[in-house]
Amino acid sequence: MTKRLFFFAICLLFFVSTIQAQTPDYKNPALNAEDRATHLLGLMTLEEKVGQLLCPLGWEMYEKRGDSVYCSQLFKDELARHYTGMFWAVYRADPWTRKTLETGLNPRLAAEASNALQRYALGESRLGIPVFIAEEAPHGHMAIGTTVFPTGIGQAATWNPALLERMGEVIAMEVRLQGAHISYGPVLDLSRDPRWSRVEESYGEDPVLSGKLAAAIVKGTGGGDISAPYATIVTLKHFIAYGIAEGGHNGNATHIGLREIHENFLPPFKSAIDAGALSVMTAYNSLDGIPCTSHNYFLTKVLKSDWDFKGFSVSDLYSIDGIHTSHFVAKNIKDAAVMSMTAGLDADLGGNAYKQLITAVKSNEIPENVINPAVHRILKMKFEMGLFDNPYVDPTRAEQIVRSQDHVAVSNQVAKESVVLLENNGILPLSLDTKIALVGPNADNVYNQLGDYTAPQSDDNVITALKGILAQVSPKQVRYVKGCAIRDTTETDIGKAVEAAQWADVVVAVVGGSSARDFKTSYQETGAAVVSKVQVSDMESGEGFDRATLDLMGDQLDLLKALKATGKPIVVIYIQGRPLNMNWAAEHADALLTAWYPGQEGGNAIADILFGNYNPAGRLPISVPRDVGQLPVYYNKKNPRGHDYVEMNAMPLYEFGYGLSYTTFEYSDLKMDRGASLEVTCTITNTGKVDGDEVVQLYVKDHYASVVRPVKQLRAFKRIHLKSGESMTVTFSLTDDDFSLIDNNLQSVIEPGDFTIMIGASSEDIRLERTISL
Repeated sequence: MTKRLFFFAICLLFFVSTIQAQTPDYKNPALNAEDRATHLLGLMTLEEKVGQLLCPLGWEMYEKRGDSVYCSQLFKDELARHYTGMFWAVYRADPWTRKTLETGLNPRLAAEASNALQRYALGESRLGIPVFIAEEAPHGHMAIGTTVFPTGIGQAATWNPALLERMGEVIAMEVRLQGAHISYGPVLDLSRDPRWSRVEESYGEDPVLSGKLAAAIVKGTGGGDISAPYATIVTLKHFIAYGIAEGGHNGNATHIGLREIHENFLPPFKSAIDAGALSVMTAYNSLDGIPCTSHNYFLTKVLKSDWDFKGFSVSDLYSIDGIHTSHFVAKNIKDAAVMSMTAGLDADLGGNAYKQLITAVKSNEIPENVINPAVHRILKMKFEMGLFDNPYVDPTRAEQIVRSQDHVAVSNQVAKESVVLLENNGILPLSLDTKIALVGPNADNVYNQLGDYTAPQSDDNVITALKGILAQVSPKQVRYVKGCAIRDTTETDIGKAVEAAQWADVVVAVVGGSSARDFKTSYQETGAAVVSKVQVSDMESGEGFDRATLDLMGDQLDLLKALKATGKPIVVIYIQGRPLNMNWAAEHADALLTAWYPGQEGGNAIADILFGNYNPAGRLPISVPRDVGQLPVYYNKKNPRGHDYVEMNAMPLYEFGYGLSYTTFEYSDLKMDRGASLEVTCTITNTGKVDGDEVVQLYVKDHYASVVRPVKQLRAFKRIHLKSGESMTVTFSLTDDDFSLIDNNLQSVIEPGDFTIMIGASSEDIRLERTISL
């Protein structure tokens, strides 16, 4: 018996040793990600390597049959023919994808779809390489059944990094619970031209505000520790200077100096990367004649050499193809692919151009070893995320947690903190017994308050202003009349709106814009909408909808004037994706607010502010111009400060950092203490009768320097809460970086001289200041 057991043990040991000898190193979880990726790379064919760099459209990769979901034949073909390594927008649902609430995937089915795709990839491909799933997530995961937050410009209006960190945590969790890995967003393009169609996605005009908020979001998504179960690979958009294209045209050429890019446009990306962002998306525009998607200076020197970026870069959708088809720099798609790869671009969103690299390598147009580092970067992250060992998710948890009440509560808080009170003659807050005429195209329009990159919504998921108000007062106190559409003048009924106003104690008019896509809108292959002269939808913002003016469209201004003529007090609320023309409302409205695109909880947030349940404290992250003739208008322009125009003041209607409250605040006791850093303190006192938040803003002015400096630059800010009569000491720590500049050699230096420290409630409302010498 003993001999038999000994013989069995020897056989078992031999069997296990044989199996281990047959198991390649890259499948050994005991090895680190670097070594596993290196070993796997050495086993791959050229075709398999290139496949890892492809990221084609993903919404046709699954097949839904009733309550079950399976790999589609197209997915199987992609892996068999191209060895594809990642897919974009597998769960995306919108008019462009033709995925609806019925044909798309709820969170449970999305998780099941991911499991099906990974099971096939691991079991049926030669080397068993899992796939990455990349999803749009700029203000929530763009998928059915997820939590919808305010868009980027609204998030920025909160001036609250801690809150956005929590938002980032929610978004990342919802993405990962459904089996995706890469979250596209935040959008870090500085917006200095509101005509541009994608202002709504951005964080406004300032690099410091954008950078601090982006870093907070990235921290919430896991801070780069992608081994954590709910961490995502954050893809920052769009590298670089995409938001200030010529004429406000999306994707047009950008004309700007290299020093200005280093001083203002790169820092938000650097802040987010330092916080853990592991992916950067290139932009559609060109800079000084070089398309950003093939710009070696930014993709290799800045990202990989100067910043030691360990993540991977990815093109915007078909932007490699655009080097040939839009910029006309490459004679064909293959040349465009070689240009981008040589410049340091790692992955191809669209998955069309980089297929040509196989031919290019075989014809000696590019060596294979140029491709290897890009492949290694992507493989290493798949190992770090644990996808080779356990790529599967739990559909039940996805069903239970995605868009949970806790997550919706976060969306509600972001929405409330994003609303900016611009004017108030004392009409707000309203009493609960007020009779209200609720009027306007955005008072009860679900999709107009959600912004671009939003999936279809069930009827009970989104709270409009009408629903929010009716949740707090009796229906007998409210009369709702749409009055007009955003653009279409065939739906106008101003007379009925006037009747409601004459009945009411106060008029609440909800106007503005829309980025709501519909099935009548046509789309480019990049997903950008095409403006139609035949169909008049509400859409006047969102990717591809650039504006020549910023005026309210359709009959909205006529509606406001008619309501004002009734003599009843009027509260005007703009729901918008860009700062539209507010000149009339600023002069004639009794109260004026902007709620941006406030997301699914927007109506509750608006109602809470109207009735005084929440004291508004949003601050403008972007200047509101008086006229398009002023553009660009932004607070931190370089010296000298511009003089007035013949027709108007050169200053914006509302400046960066501006916003009112239902209470008042006093600033006092400015003190400074020099040590390793400059400690700046002041006391803020709530001198009003209402509890509320104040956003304390610190700006620095450099008096003289070797290069032209901005008139002032935001360096720090804090959003604080004070009860009525309460005081708080606020402390800012300024480091060397806060006094540095980019010199003529593109180096960050500190030059001795005088600096004025300014603390205030906006970029123009400075309450305390002191000059120091360094």
